[in-house]
Amino acid sequence: MKVFLNCDEANHICDKNQYKEAGFWNQVKLNFHLIYCFACRKYTVRNMRLSKAVKKANIQTLSDNDKTILRERLQKEMAN
Repeated sequence: MKVFLNCDEANHICDKNQYKEAGFWNQVKLNFHLIYCFACRKYTVRNMRLSKAVKKANIQTLSDNDKTILRERLQKEMAN
């Protein structure tokens, strides 16, 4: 079993860990990698900041009905 990760693998596990999808062993390997890799520590911090900003933004989207109406209007305008 491989203990050392390269940076691409560490970043992938970091992304999975952010969404609670990384297993225990992957978390251990990631934390070990972060001890000695400054670039991946920086990536992890930026990733966490971005996630917090998105959650805090309280983004609202159109309802499915509004999307359908907008799509139909656009298709009608493009046909003219």
